[in-house]
Amino acid sequence: MVERPNFRNFIVENQIVMNKNKPLDQVRPIEATVPNHTTKVLNKTDTDGSILEELIAFASSVPDFRRLSKGNIRHKLADIIMLITLGRLAGHVGRADIIEFGRHNLNKLRKMGMLKNGVPSEATLCRVENGINDIGMTDSMQHFAETFLGRLLKACRIIEIICVDGKAERGTVQKNGRSPDIVSAYSFNTGITLATEACKEKSNEIKAVPILLDKIDIAGKVVTADAMSMQKDIIDKIREKGGHFLIELKSNQRSLRYGVEDRLEQLSPVYSYTEGPELAHGRIETRTYRVYDGLDLIADKQKWGSNMTIVEFEADTVRKSTGVHTSEKRLYVSSLPVDTPSLGHFVRSHWSIESMHWGLDVNLNQDNIKRKYPKAARNLDTIQRIVYSVFSIWKGLRKKRSDKKKGVAELMRHVSMNFTRLLRFLNQK
Repeated sequence: MVERPNFRNFIVENQIVMNKNKPLDQVRPIEATVPNHTTKVLNKTDTDGSILEELIAFASSVPDFRRLSKGNIRHKLADIIMLITLGRLAGHVGRADIIEFGRHNLNKLRKMGMLKNGVPSEATLCRVENGINDIGMTDSMQHFAETFLGRLLKACRIIEIICVDGKAERGTVQKNGRSPDIVSAYSFNTGITLATEACKEKSNEIKAVPILLDKIDIAGKVVTADAMSMQKDIIDKIREKGGHFLIELKSNQRSLRYGVEDRLEQLSPVYSYTEGPELAHGRIETRTYRVYDGLDLIADKQKWGSNMTIVEFEADTVRKSTGVHTSEKRLYVSSLPVDTPSLGHFVRSHWSIESMHWGLDVNLNQDNIKRKYPKAARNLDTIQRIVYSVFSIWKGLRKKRSDKKKGVAELMRHVSMNFTRLLRFLNQK
């Protein structure tokens, strides 16, 4: 484990070196006595335990792939990672935009003890994205997430829900013509991505999910997933680690699915309840949940176990603009007891990871960013998940309800106004 840097010592040490070196991207040298709003913010704010301090610890803990004992190493790896992270927090997507962001705020970044030799070139950013060990970087991201997870869960009164799902990196195409898939574990309660696992080139999520579950603590928590994760190995892994599950049941498990459907017609639910009608997103939706004891429905109990619950979800939707009525039914299998209140809450909670994936594409433009190699695509994905988690962490640490309700797009517009706003935002603790 890399020792966490002291933030203020980090600034002082780099300022001493900075005054001895002429900046590469500026004509005039930067003196420590030059008035600067960033310095004022740093002096007035205690950064211990802040988001900014943990971001610096994350960037410093990523293993450096370069030969530090040889060659001309002009930029620290931690400085480059921080530049990319801060640039993306401020809404800059491409490498050229991030470099321009660094040049525009070079004075302020120097005051923070970063980029003493100027802003790295676009070619340097490309080499760094392709060179960083993607597994080492995801391990550092996981440590960053765990730092805030406990603090945010203290205010949560319900059981923690961990959503598991995969996302294709559509900006990258492998030799087999497929985009690489990255499976992630997402905390519904905090909005933080806890860990990720990349699928092998000739594999899929079924092999990656057990490896992902080994990385995180799921004891006493509820794991939700889509139908692809309805596999005996995955269910056994969750039970082995002391967790609960709620997984959608589809025709990829034909005998189980159709057997349950046939028996449902002959049984009455243990209990049922209805939510709605509810108006949202231009439609009026009424949701009905029916809960059954799996002991009466599951035929192959030796394979799946008998202590399971079946949840039938039925949604009736009316499109407000056209009046078109639609209806759909879904089945879910859970290890939670039949008398668990509000099982429908766990069903709807899984959709939060889909919203997070949608936010990565819309707010951070993930699918439109082209990367030639899968390693670069995964490193980009890791940084973007860090950025997305930072906004959720900020909302979780705030006490005002109005701040907690703000969206990622609104917060990104706010911090992109100027560097001082970004710094104050990251000083939240």
